[in-house]
Amino acid sequence: MAQLKTDILVIGAGSGGLSLAAGAKQMGADVILLEGHEMGGDCLNFGCVPSKALLASGKAAFGQAHTAKFGVANVDPKTDYSAAMQHVADVIADIAPVDSQERFEEMGVRVIREYGSFVSPTEVRAGEDTITARRIVISTGSSPMVPPIPGLDSVPFETNETLFNLREKPDHLLIIGGGPIGMEMAQAHRRLGSKVTVIEGAKALGKDDPELTAVVLKSLRDEGIEIVEDALAAEIRGQKGAIEIETKDGRVFSGSHLLVAAGRKANMDRLNLAAGGIEATKTGIKVDDRLKTTNRRVYAIGDVVGGLQFTHVAGYHAGIVIRSAVLGLPAKQRTDHMPWVTFTDPELAQVGLTEADARTKFGPRLEVVRFEYAHNDRAIADRKTKGLVKVMVVRGRAVGASIVGHQAGELINLWALVLANNMKMSQVAAMVSPYPTLGEVNKRAAGAYFSPRLFDSAMVKRVVGAVQRWLP
Repeated sequence: MAQLKTDILVIGAGSGGLSLAAGAKQMGADVILLEGHEMGGDCLNFGCVPSKALLASGKAAFGQAHTAKFGVANVDPKTDYSAAMQHVADVIADIAPVDSQERFEEMGVRVIREYGSFVSPTEVRAGEDTITARRIVISTGSSPMVPPIPGLDSVPFETNETLFNLREKPDHLLIIGGGPIGMEMAQAHRRLGSKVTVIEGAKALGKDDPELTAVVLKSLRDEGIEIVEDALAAEIRGQKGAIEIETKDGRVFSGSHLLVAAGRKANMDRLNLAAGGIEATKTGIKVDDRLKTTNRRVYAIGDVVGGLQFTHVAGYHAGIVIRSAVLGLPAKQRTDHMPWVTFTDPELAQVGLTEADARTKFGPRLEVVRFEYAHNDRAIADRKTKGLVKVMVVRGRAVGASIVGHQAGELINLWALVLANNMKMSQVAAMVSPYPTLGEVNKRAAGAYFSPRLFDSAMVKRVVGAVQRWLP
């Protein structure tokens, strides 16, 4: 058993842990990185990357069948599910070297392929090694939550960690959970030729603006996806190829395969947090606004702290900890500027407060401005007119933005910048967007804030009249 010492010990080589390890090492710290599973974590191997790759396959198939509106005859796409899944594997393989053990060892990071477990407030055991570090960062991520539904333990099912291993197309995919993972995989599989039924205990995509989610859900239903809301699964039965879900109201849904996409749980079980003097709740490790745990030498970042469980949040957390633990600078996290996207078609994006949350917080001070894709010339040319931008504004500054439509995930970047820097709507309106681009919808949304002030104001009309009389 080796006794090791380091400046920074990172437990978990997911997106946050890798960002932190790379940044700390390049700034001169001695770094040890632990990973008992896959380098790259959930995002690379089971989450963001493979799901977007499979969505791309589905989008290609759907596109072939919907070209007539462009003057090109529709064709019946001949999908190959196994080949689509191989495309997913190839995409992972293309990105994997960036997250690989070899790359980080070339940087000078010591990588130990073991899980970490606290043995004291300053020591972590990893396999045969015991490591003492000046600062420890927990970045162990999250895993699929499997709900205690009667019968589930005796029926074969997939999670996002196993789904991408399939090579035979599901004839009829049942999905428990109408969140982003469930809805993205529902659309990907439907477009690749599977029947799909989504069973959601509350409301599908329930964390987003209901006006915007209605646009997404209508599109998915129009494609033939059955979405059943307010339907709690009471019992699951059957066998491979023949699975039934009975809901509490007595309805029964049958399919060939089952995907459980009912949320995430923080990966804490292996850590022996009590030995490290680290408190946790049911949702994750308890941290303060500096991302420090109840052990002042230990930080936690990313999914393991609960809250917003997104790859970009983990990367943001890594930057906070680098400033604090590596550079010794004051740094605190904030969440009011954090965006998220559901990559269905149309996409659904959010940053800051939704309209409902903004009304609760600001009441009559809130103004909501909107701009429809249908009034954007590029959207019209591309036949992508389904969607809208909605911006929540208080005293001339955006406090939230919601977008549904083509490339909403790209368009939300501007509003993420605006919220991160507390910019004024006048600054967005002053931006010149190239014509014709979809990005003009953001500028036009900002213009919609000023239009009534300029065009519906009696005072402005009187001033303009006076100026015209005075001008030579």
